[in-house]
Amino acid sequence: MKLLFIRHGDPDYEKDSLTEKGWHEAELLGQRMANTPVTAFYVSPLGRAKDTASKTLQKVGRDATELAWLREFHAPIPDFHTGEPRIAWDQLPADWTAEPKYYDKTRWSETLPMLQGHVIDEAKRVWNGLDEILAQHGYERENNYYRAVQPNEETLALFCHFGVTCVMLSHLLGISPMILWHGFCAAPTSVTSLITEERREGVALFRMNAFGDTAHLYANQEEPAFAARFCEIYANQEQRHD
Repeated sequence: MKLLFIRHGDPDYEKDSLTEKGWHEAELLGQRMANTPVTAFYVSPLGRAKDTASKTLQKVGRDATELAWLREFHAPIPDFHTGEPRIAWDQLPADWTAEPKYYDKTRWSETLPMLQGHVIDEAKRVWNGLDEILAQHGYERENNYYRAVQPNEETLALFCHFGVTCVMLSHLLGISPMILWHGFCAAPTSVTSLITEERREGVALFRMNAFGDTAHLYANQEEPAFAARFCEIYANQEQRHD
C-alpha cells in the first residue's frame, strides 16, 4: 500500500483558500495526480485543502471523503515566554531544543506546555483516525507495526496540512513530531509518500520514500512557495519572519 500526504497550495489564510499562485500550484498538482492511480481520496474539512483537492478531483472525475481529524493540527499551547496561546508546532529553536523530552518519541508530550494544551489527546485523535482508515483498507495496527490482514497495492491520497502530516508521520515512523515539525519542510502542494514493506508475511511497516516532493512544480518552471519556511538569514526582510 502507498500513502500520499499532500499539502494544500500556497494559502490565503484569511479566506481559508488559496492565493493566485496557490491555485496555479494546485492545477499543476492535478496534472501530476491525473496520472496516478489512486484507490481512495481523503480531504481535510478546511477550505485551502478542499480547494487544492478540487483540481485533482475534477481531472479524474472522483470525489473525496472529508475527515474532520484531517484538518490542520489544532492544540494550542502556552507560549514559552508570554503564556499566550501558540500553535504547538511553531516554537522558537532556543526554547524547544533546550528540553530533551521533545526529542523522545514517547515523552515529547509530557512537558508542561504540551500537558496544558492537551496536545496528546489531539494527537491520539489523529492517530486513531489514520489507523481506522488503514484498517478499512486491510492494515491493522499491532504494537508498532501493521498486521497485513488484506495486503494490497492500493494508493490512498490525503489532502491536508503540514502540521497534521507530521503527526501522522510520527505515528507511522516512531518519531517525535517536534523533530518533524521543526526540522522538515513540506512546501505547498508537495507530496510526501510512504509505501509498505511486508518482509515477513502478514507484518507490514511503512517506509517513507519521499518527503515534500515538488517535482510537478519544477517540471513546469514554477518555484515552490516560501510559505513552508522562515527567513534563511534574519537580515533578509523579504523573507518570512515571525
